[in-house]
Amino acid sequence: MTTPSPTADTGAELLPIATPARTRAALRTLIRPDRGLALTGIGILVAATAVGLLVQPLLGRIVDIVADGRPAGDLTLPVVLLVAVAVVQGLTTTLGLTRIARLGETVLARLRERFVERALNLPADRLERAGAGDLTARVTGDVARVAEAVRSALPEMARSVLAILLTLGALALLDVRFLLAALLAVPVQLLTARWYVRRALTLYADQRVANGAQQQQLLETIGGAVTVRGHRLEEQHTERSAGRSRKAVDLTMRSVNLVLGFYGRLHIAEYIGLAAVLIAGFWLVRDGAVSIGTATAAALYFHSLFGPVNAALVLLDDAQSAAAGLARLVGVTDLAEQPEPEAGKPEAGKAAPASVPRQRIASPEAAVTVHAVSHAYGPGRPVLHEVSLTLEPGEHVALVGTSGAGKSTLARIVAGVQQPTSGTVTAPAGTGEHPVVLVTQEVHVFTGTLAEDLRLARPDATDADLRTALSTVHALDWAEALPDGLATVVGEGGHRLDPARAQQLALARLVLADPALAVLDEATAEAGSAGARVLERSAEAALAGRTALVVAHRLTQAVAADRVVVLEAGRVVESGPHDELRDADGPYAALWRAWSGSRTAAPHP
Repeated sequence: MTTPSPTADTGAELLPIATPARTRAALRTLIRPDRGLALTGIGILVAATAVGLLVQPLLGRIVDIVADGRPAGDLTLPVVLLVAVAVVQGLTTTLGLTRIARLGETVLARLRERFVERALNLPADRLERAGAGDLTARVTGDVARVAEAVRSALPEMARSVLAILLTLGALALLDVRFLLAALLAVPVQLLTARWYVRRALTLYADQRVANGAQQQQLLETIGGAVTVRGHRLEEQHTERSAGRSRKAVDLTMRSVNLVLGFYGRLHIAEYIGLAAVLIAGFWLVRDGAVSIGTATAAALYFHSLFGPVNAALVLLDDAQSAAAGLARLVGVTDLAEQPEPEAGKPEAGKAAPASVPRQRIASPEAAVTVHAVSHAYGPGRPVLHEVSLTLEPGEHVALVGTSGAGKSTLARIVAGVQQPTSGTVTAPAGTGEHPVVLVTQEVHVFTGTLAEDLRLARPDATDADLRTALSTVHALDWAEALPDGLATVVGEGGHRLDPARAQQLALARLVLADPALAVLDEATAEAGSAGARVLERSAEAALAGRTALVVAHRLTQAVAADRVVVLEAGRVVESGPHDELRDADGPYAALWRAWSGSRTAAPHP
């Protein structure tokens, strides 16, 4: 279960946050496969803590020997035992903490894998509504905060809690009145913890949201720097960035003040408890109920609680911050498991009724059928209206229309990247690992060698396969001319590929994946005029022999297609061969005249 998606002051509908109960359930699920490791680690820490509790009685024994004026030789055994306790405790503590740390790293790795897997499967429109900043903040800040807690807070918390429980038991064994005196500090500590927890969880959650809004603003400002400067909006964007930064700083300072108040209250509890134990020891020694050594051991026991009690309570700071981050991560993993609600329905957040078909149906052949598909990105924002479309095996269909007609949305739905609000899509099952491949104009070149980048599509591809794929899309010449050929490092920090070559790389990956259906969403739009024809030849070669749906950025792609489908306002208004539609004097003819006229018109003097 997740809480409704909050809305940052950016206007974005942020990704949901899991409730505390759901977060705890998810954590139990993550730990369950390693229960044996958890139990072993805790058992070893219990043994280590129990051995360490022998230090105080041994020191008390030394005090009694000295107080009674016994021979110096009587000190040998307690001293030897103290050394033995130190060695055994050190070894067992190291072993126990190592196992707890291994448990934490294993759980953290499992959480990261699940988060990345689910985030990659989120509907595209859901991510667009949230904005890149929210997801970026969760991938970076929240994961880092949970990782920090796992590596430092989790082992220390486990050891501290065990030390507290066993030390209190040891006080009771010395004399129950020592335990009662020590417990006078507990009400102050509990009130301090309650005071802190009630404020911290909300504060840290707000801090994460503010950081996400801040990152979103920075991404928008930096990513659109050219547009910002072109419209003279520098001052407005600077003020927005400053405002969201001030909000993040304000929340950070509030958290600092909260921690300072937390420490101050803990010190008061320490003074109360230690004073009570010392007074109890004085009365008991005076009455002859215990020896000076026993009273010394009791005082040392309580003093030894300062470290674990303060550590456990202080670690609430890390625990609350990590819990807020974990809730945000679980919110994403749960969102990916739930079907998107039907846009426009009043019960937002619930799954769409079973009567609304949305499934993709696997077909043994390369035929594609879109039946009555509608889609909306939110209530009152319909994009597609009852679209029906059939692609025959091996057919190349060009999808054209004005901006905002719904072309990219339909392409993503056919590719399976986006789930429609209603309707069905029958897609080819194919024989390979990737029956459907989508190539868009936004191509990412991954960091690594060119060969590694290509093998993302087919990990078992040989160098010969890679060269064949590059040759197919007319990219082999420039690839082999790179400084180290296929071994050249590309991507961030490596050899830079211009947009046309990056697109050819994506088309080569398509060839390697060998899908039954290829969907190209304006895949040649980023090349510019000089590289457009080269990319169109590359795309034509990559699509040879397979069913294809092409969102045409240039109408030359429509000319080469078997059939042209025209979208207007989310509806199919024309369908047929290029020549037929061009001569029909309909919407496509108007598009063709406008496009071809802009290419042949003489420039103004």
